Amino acid sequence: MTHLIALIDGSGYSQSVCDLTRWVAERTDASVELMHVLGRRNTDSEPADLSGNLKLGARSALLKELADLDEQKNKLELKRGRLLLEEAKTGLEEKGVATVTTKLRHGDLIETIAEFEGDADLILVGKRGEAADFAKLHLGSNLERVVRSAKKPVLVASRAFKPINKFLIAFDGGESAMKAVRHIASGKLFTGLPCTLLSVGKPNDTLQEKLDDAATILRKAGYEVDAGFASGEPEDVIKDKIEAENIDLLVMGAYGHSRIRNLIIGSTTTEMVRSCHVPVMMFR
Repeated sequence: MTHLIALIDGSGYSQSVCDLTRWVAERTDASVELMHVLGRRNTDSEPADLSGNLKLGARSALLKELADLDEQKNKLELKRGRLLLEEAKTGLEEKGVATVTTKLRHGDLIETIAEFEGDADLILVGKRGEAADFAKLHLGSNLERVVRSAKKPVLVASRAFKPINKFLIAFDGGESAMKAVRHIASGKLFTGLPCTLLSVGKPNDTLQEKLDDAATILRKAGYEVDAGFASGEPEDVIKDKIEAENIDLLVMGAYGHSRIRNLIIGSTTTEMVRSCHVPVMMFR
């Protein structure tokens, strides 16, 4: 892992994203690119007609005033974006991250990620953004879009960062789960951390073999692995396991036909990402 993209906005999750980014960078010696994307501006040739029955001169004056306000708002958004990025950059550098760059973009978030993710190994994003309904704990709409479109692994920050000392892989034998196992085994991010490899559901010979293979791959890479099955509803079993054993990070596949990996429209994973108070690393 050599390069990270960390998406920040003005939400309460930005600090957690930065803290999680620092943790990844410290363990992998990766460079960091902090990115803030401003949504596309209204490109109508003329502002909406809010002038009613005003006479021509008054109407023109009002439309000009609206245009001036829109321009001022855009300038303020740009200034705010630069401040967010500079503050985050300074914070990471003060905590020892060697290489930090910033990027402020106007446009669509997904198009921006598609443009720049080719050079990245991991994308970090907050679970919710500025517009999220915290009272109802809704997931941010941008999170769904990022996970669905990104070709690289996505690491979702929880509300508050805490040191990561152990992690759990939700394993269903699918390709994205095996991709996660191989990625962890070949990288440095989780080196030295104990791993729980958990499959939820009724065991069968095929899944048992895949679970054993995954455990073997991780053990050969030097990991201490606790592998096994558990019965019940995946979102409940995994959430309870995380809480009971003080797991600090969840790894899972992002797509698939099984109940564990039916992200994000599927209710199972939506509930897991929503209710688990730990970062979630997802692989397609």
